[in-house]
Amino acid sequence: MSNLVILGSGGRLGAALARGYAAETRVIGFNHSQLDLASAEAIRCALGGLEFDALINCAALTNVDYCETHPEETFAVNARAVREIAEICARKRARCIHISTDYVFDGTKREPYTESDAARPLSVYGASKRQGEIELLDVCADHLAARVSWVFGPDRPSFVDQILKRALETDQLQAIGDKWSTPTYTADIVHWLRPLLWENPVGGLMHLTQSGACTWQEYGQYALDCAAQSGRPLKGRTVAFQALRDLKAFVAERPIYTVLNTQRLTTATGIVPRPWQEAVAEYVRRMK
Repeated sequence: MSNLVILGSGGRLGAALARGYAAETRVIGFNHSQLDLASAEAIRCALGGLEFDALINCAALTNVDYCETHPEETFAVNARAVREIAEICARKRARCIHISTDYVFDGTKREPYTESDAARPLSVYGASKRQGEIELLDVCADHLAARVSWVFGPDRPSFVDQILKRALETDQLQAIGDKWSTPTYTADIVHWLRPLLWENPVGGLMHLTQSGACTWQEYGQYALDCAAQSGRPLKGRTVAFQALRDLKAFVAERPIYTVLNTQRLTTATGIVPRPWQEAVAEYVRRMK
């Protein structure tokens, strides 16, 4: 049985991957408290003596506004640590998959971004994640940077959990209606990454999201509709429009369109991601 290291195993995606692959490989997980990615020495001490065949790095600083005001820490974790991890994997001849983000793009397109589109991040967070991709592939072109967007799942609350929780408490609901991307279910990412880990270890950049696109408002409204159909006692059933510019608490600039084209995933694996609506409906049905 092969050995798989998952960094960020306590997070939303990392926990799903650890659980999803536990039956087929020995999973060695590191959460935030177990490994400080800001320290190159800590990374070398934790991983240098381990025997493993593959590593998935889900760990990162992801609070976009925190990153904007803490650039040194952000680049240490999201970029320099990635190079350290990539070099260790290369020396061990281990498969390395690094989880990246749609925020590497500036949002000026109005059709899904492909892997060949130029990355022009608007924020410190986006720039650090883009630099992490560069560091990863500079070490080894066979490593894979997998870009995801609007990730949701059962292991840690996300937007869909928050909007449903508020709907149980109030009828005053609103969400951003002029920013587009694609909700992506952790259970589906587990499925998509499996062949990329072992059967078809392609390298470079790859987009991993559900199909389709929506705004936060449309996403929230669809989740409420699904909850209502399942008989949830909702106080709020309508999500009102909110403009991105009206969120004055935001520090970092956000791209308004980051829908990702997933054709390379389909070409490499034969997998066609299902629509985001199907994934959200399934998740809402399974929620406690």
